[in-house]
Amino acid sequence: MKPIHDLADIQAEIESSQSVLLYISREQCSVCHALLPQVKELLTNYPSINAIHASADDIPEIAGEFSIFTVPVLIFFVDGKEMFRKARFVPMNELDEQLGKIMRHL
Repeated sequence: MKPIHDLADIQAEIESSQSVLLYISREQCSVCHALLPQVKELLTNYPSINAIHASADDIPEIAGEFSIFTVPVLIFFVDGKEMFRKARFVPMNELDEQLGKIMRHL
């Protein structure tokens, strides 16, 4: 998962990739730290997804840009459009199912 430290770089990744999973976290978030390795492991099944990771601590304006009210948040984009988002407690089987459905149609 590629770390991103600038809002413009996030937008560039979303615009230039067919599918992007944006993972937004904060340093002091224990749920964020617990979920990240699970998401990374799941993404090994989807090598064509461009996975990026941003910290709301490093990019405070990310909250307003993506309407984030809690962390962690996963937002999945296809061709620059948001397809779905998951926040706080993310059931991995549900995330896998949604990614699988979308990726089968690409």
